[in-house]
Amino acid sequence: MATPKFSRPEISFHLELKKRISNYFHEVGCSQTGNSLLFIKASILVVAFILLYVHLIFFTPHWSLALIECTALGALTASIGFNVMHDGAHGSFSRYSWLNKAAAMSINFLGANVFMWKTKHNVVHHSYTNVEGVDDDMNARPFLRLCPAQKRYKIHRYQHYYFILTYSLLYLYWVFFTDYKKYVTQKVGPVRIQKMKIMDHISFWAFKLVHALLFIAMPIYMFGFGNWLLGFAVYGLFAGLALTIVFQLAHSLEETEFPLPDAQTNKLEDEWAIHQLKTTANFATDNKVISWFLGGLNFQVEHHLFPKISHVHYPAISRIIKQACFEYNIPYLEHPKMRLAFISHVKHLRVLGRG
Repeated sequence: MATPKFSRPEISFHLELKKRISNYFHEVGCSQTGNSLLFIKASILVVAFILLYVHLIFFTPHWSLALIECTALGALTASIGFNVMHDGAHGSFSRYSWLNKAAAMSINFLGANVFMWKTKHNVVHHSYTNVEGVDDDMNARPFLRLCPAQKRYKIHRYQHYYFILTYSLLYLYWVFFTDYKKYVTQKVGPVRIQKMKIMDHISFWAFKLVHALLFIAMPIYMFGFGNWLLGFAVYGLFAGLALTIVFQLAHSLEETEFPLPDAQTNKLEDEWAIHQLKTTANFATDNKVISWFLGGLNFQVEHHLFPKISHVHYPAISRIIKQACFEYNIPYLEHPKMRLAFISHVKHLRVLGRG
């Protein structure tokens, strides 16, 4: 399947946005990448993760407290992914490329692979958001129907009841299956990944081994298979749930669109920036706690339009983007509360499950 093309209007809204955002950074005189507050937050998250891991493995508390710590470790895994890996993989964590690479590599220690992630997320998802058959983030078949163009099965009638269970499996499925599938097929959905170099192959297998030693072999050796299985399941399921919910609340809603290319020309109706605005939504942007934990991914509109700008700048540039959308009569989708976005997502699943 050939990837679709975007329309190229004579007057580009994307160019207008880029001009306004460029002017903003010129006026305030700061870099578009992360700042000291981001580096402090990243340090807090990573140190907290290491300390919690060490406490669980070498100073294992009573099982009731251990399960709480496993849940917290899952939350830290998701937050490191949101705040450190995500910005690093987009090249927005720091002005220094080596620091971006180091931040992006954090995903390798957590079990996934940054090489595969960059194709799946940076290339495919950010280019063809919500386009069925291309955007791999829309593919949860056969368990879930996430967009109207997907085939409906009888089980989908109940998907708004069981979707939480499916989402919680994401991290485990990602680490132990989909990374290997991409490695073998050399594809993300229909899109071929960049040719892997020798060091990419070595890195893939070396970090998978490191992860297996740290999160499987070591815990089993320290306190047995059964205890490890329970703790790892709690950890992995919570991490998966946190990761998936955040991304689904940004794209799979009643308000978001799921454009399909023209059957004859294989061209999408809108230019790329307008496509992003119609397929992406913000939530709870005034909640500083949520914004801190999610690494600004509740500002998903800003992230999709300017992925190379660090999330620490999203609150400021959101006002510029919202004003431009108002002037050009282009939708700017957002929910003031996270629970409202969650309700919209559940309603979206229910509608797709029934027809």
